[in-house]
Amino acid sequence: MTQSDGFARIGMAARRRPSGLLAPFVWLAGLVASVAALIVGAVLAVFTALAVAVFALCAGVVVFFAGLAFRARRSGQPRRRADDPEVIEAHKVGGTWVAYGWDRSAR
Repeated sequence: MTQSDGFARIGMAARRRPSGLLAPFVWLAGLVASVAALIVGAVLAVFTALAVAVFALCAGVVVFFAGLAFRARRSGQPRRRADDPEVIEAHKVGGTWVAYGWDRSAR
């Protein structure tokens, strides 16, 4: 390892600081780049938050309409009472339907 090897020095002492007439301009360019990166990051964070909010709003609307659809489906079916004379009970026995509670003489 020689002293002229650029990769041999590691740490804070390895950083070169500009000196001379260009030092203030390099410092100012670093400051401007840092502020620009901060502004871009803030704008991207706002757009991300806005996208998440819009997604949550759309999901809420979909869930709301799904709830209305399920409620309408549940209340749209007629309720049948067990003591309704027109309702008969039928079971499939083998390959034939067998009905209970059906009176043939009432025809």
